[in-house]
Amino acid sequence: MSKPTRRDLSRYVPLLDWGRRYDQATLGADLMAAVIVTIMLIPQSLAYALLAGLPPEMGLYASVAPLLAYAVFGTSRTLAVGPVAVVSLMTAAAIGNLGLEGAEFAAAALVLAGLSGVILLAMGLFRLGFLANFLSHPVIAGFITASGLLIALSQMGHVLGIQTSGDTVIELVEGLVTNLPQTNLPTLVIGLATLAFLFWVRRGLKPLLRRLGAGPRLADLLARAGPVAAVAVSTAAVWAFGLDAQGVAIVGAVPQGLPPLTLPSFDLSLWSSLAGSALLISIIGFVESVSVAQTLAAKRRQRIVPDQELIGLGASNIAASLTGGYPVTGGFARSVVNFDAGAETPAAGAFTAVGIGLAALLLTPLLWFLPKAVLAATIIVAVLSLVDLHVLRRAWGYSRADFTAVAATILLTLLFGVELGVSSGVGLSIVLHLYRTSRPHVAEVGRVPETEHFRNINRHDVLTDPTLLTIRIDESLYFANARFLEDYVYDRIAGAEDLRHVVLMCSAVNEIDMSALESLEAINHRLRDTGLCLHLSEVKGPVMDKLRRTAFLTELTGQVFLSQYDAMRALAPKESPCQQGPRRAEGAQPTG
Repeated sequence: MSKPTRRDLSRYVPLLDWGRRYDQATLGADLMAAVIVTIMLIPQSLAYALLAGLPPEMGLYASVAPLLAYAVFGTSRTLAVGPVAVVSLMTAAAIGNLGLEGAEFAAAALVLAGLSGVILLAMGLFRLGFLANFLSHPVIAGFITASGLLIALSQMGHVLGIQTSGDTVIELVEGLVTNLPQTNLPTLVIGLATLAFLFWVRRGLKPLLRRLGAGPRLADLLARAGPVAAVAVSTAAVWAFGLDAQGVAIVGAVPQGLPPLTLPSFDLSLWSSLAGSALLISIIGFVESVSVAQTLAAKRRQRIVPDQELIGLGASNIAASLTGGYPVTGGFARSVVNFDAGAETPAAGAFTAVGIGLAALLLTPLLWFLPKAVLAATIIVAVLSLVDLHVLRRAWGYSRADFTAVAATILLTLLFGVELGVSSGVGLSIVLHLYRTSRPHVAEVGRVPETEHFRNINRHDVLTDPTLLTIRIDESLYFANARFLEDYVYDRIAGAEDLRHVVLMCSAVNEIDMSALESLEAINHRLRDTGLCLHLSEVKGPVMDKLRRTAFLTELTGQVFLSQYDAMRALAPKESPCQQGPRRAEGAQPTG
């Protein structure tokens, strides 16, 4: 057995690749990016942990070891891993369905992280990253939009200082309306003031600082520090004025210290109960992470390896389960900040982990008087940037099927919760794909005069022959559309007395499965019985290789032509203008 080479190892441990080229300039860029991301991540980690229904320290714990793991196994130079809003919401929904509370709830979060890690790791090792393709972009956009609305609604209770609960928009709105008379005025003031401040910081602080003469880097750093400023000022105000005694909910005691070593429960019933949720969290997290990573990598002409990203995210989640965290993935906002701050390698994430670890070790006593309303406001501002209702208008204008998928995903998520919403979205995406491909575009084509090109007779002025029927199939042939092609051919040849030859133009056919092969055999036999010959043209090499392993080519009544032009010359020497196609407007360009 050959000894593994450095190249083999670096394939699974990218650190061995980029680490060899690490220098002082790269170190400086990564450290600066780490400082900025750390400042942003501290309040976010606390807030997302509360969103997940977990103690705030678990958000800090989930931002240490997972980042170190990703720095070793991830391929993106700028992706920032940690707690994110959507995964936190899905974590709360998954564990909430089990009716657990307190320590049992936190223990279940460890199991969920471990399960997600194992699923992601297995998908990476078996190169199953393609499974994420079953989630169409419209479905993802709809799910994230609906999740953002649910998250914002769920946090309004903290802003108002009232108790709310529920996983759907109806339950949340009902809870808000019912408990609205119990609104705590000091909490409301703090929450609204924080919301106004954070929205202004996001849009107006950086331009103001630039006008005052601050450099781009300094202005960006101070703008990113907005949530930290809100945390510091509100905490000091609660402490100074004793607002906790007036009903303002505060974080309270946050354990001081580095993330502990933990071991997830091995209760098989708990694992089986969370397996479905873990799979959904894994796929959603991977799709979100990889889309962000690919977008940022493209800007620097870098590349990521999706299957290795699965391994990196899997290792991160396993690390979270072993250090008191909960499921994590690559976050859009912090990754963009990491990119803009100049991060050059995954080491920036490792340095961020060190910063978060120091915060957990030294700063947690200062968080006692931190109002939960401020953390809720932080979440609301962050998630509202994810809400994209314009996707409905774009989908409606482009494709009614995609609009149906988006609208259904949004409505089901809002009305029935995140798990049913995303599950239904995945199912609907697959059903819509099968429906579209089950009725492929099939065109009868003729030759464009004085060319060797063939186009749809209903779109172009072309030459045809009454003895020859050429059908172009614009889809791979498989079980869902095989019968459709049969019916189309039989309907078209009915009553065509002059017809002698049928040619299937296969230029767009990338695959023919067993069901489609049987349909082609049936078409061949049916045409033979009616005195017609079946021919093929422009069959792609891989498809022809598979056909050669069958008896179909031997039994074929006609020939296989390299090009449709060759077929036309051999089978239809007496072409004439087609009378079926409408004449184009003057100057119009042929399409399709």
